[in-house]
Amino acid sequence: MKQFRILDFGFWIKIPEHNRISPLAICTFLFALCVSAEAQLPKKTPQIGLLVLGSFEAFTPLHKALTDGLREFGYIDRRNIAVESRFADGKAERLPDLAAELVRLKLDLILTLTNSETSVLKQATTTIPIVMVHTTDPIDAGFITSLARPGGNITGLSMSASPELQAKRLELLKEIVPGLSRVAILRQANVPGRLRFAALEHAARRLKVVLQFVDIHGPDDFESAFATMHRNRAEAFLISGGPVTWMRREKIAKLAVKNRLSGSHSLREYAEEGLIMTYGPNLEALYRHAATYVDKILEGARPAELPVEQPTKFELLINLKTAKQIGLAIPKIVLARADRVIK
Repeated sequence: MKQFRILDFGFWIKIPEHNRISPLAICTFLFALCVSAEAQLPKKTPQIGLLVLGSFEAFTPLHKALTDGLREFGYIDRRNIAVESRFADGKAERLPDLAAELVRLKLDLILTLTNSETSVLKQATTTIPIVMVHTTDPIDAGFITSLARPGGNITGLSMSASPELQAKRLELLKEIVPGLSRVAILRQANVPGRLRFAALEHAARRLKVVLQFVDIHGPDDFESAFATMHRNRAEAFLISGGPVTWMRREKIAKLAVKNRLSGSHSLREYAEEGLIMTYGPNLEALYRHAATYVDKILEGARPAELPVEQPTKFELLINLKTAKQIGLAIPKIVLARADRVIK
């Protein structure tokens, strides 16, 4: 009895000496072993990253929306895709180190939320695809060259909206606040917004409203910001957005009630926390839609050639409970247009 060891597979086969086996039969046998072994090798699990300036708790509803979107394409975390998340808990100085961690993992792509994360990650890598979810003015921020052909390694979704949407938010405030003439713009410093602010200023001139810009630098600035609004006799305010205002949206709503000011934002979550009104896209829908970019890139698409999309559907929410707390009567014509009224 002769023994032959199949070295690549680590086992022996025994062949009786009186039997002759043709070279073709041996080749066929080895080919079958190779095919069988290849079929048993695990496929490479796609690995994607998520960089968040905020906290895990604040991001939980949006994380669910993202995983629901991935599930629609057959991706289930820890089963056939791995999601590596990093949260800075509101501390922007931690973002460079967290971005470097994700880059060292050599992920298939990384999702970013706002301009803060995208800007840091853009400095950290020029090769790993970056998918934006709700950045603002990405061309003005230098992330992409155009919406149709982003160029480079960044694509995704942009919260930048048309001048008409900016004007609409101001018009709605004008409708619900009698004699409105002074509106504060609560904005986060260092978050690009040149195009949005230009659109707001154009709408303000048409509506005969004076804009007062109040900057936020960190999560502890809101008390002083509302004090500034009070000194300037602001009659209402618009929030231009940013991760710090997102993390403190409940506090903003409480300060608005305390100061008897009507406030507006684009995202419904602010109205759900107590702000009197929001008009804009559904943020959870954007996160679900971001999964389409994940799928396309994992299938081989190049970020440079994937157009950046902007939301086209907007919803109006009115918090009637807050309106009653500050003694404001919302006109019936506005309530009739609302997609949702919180009572």
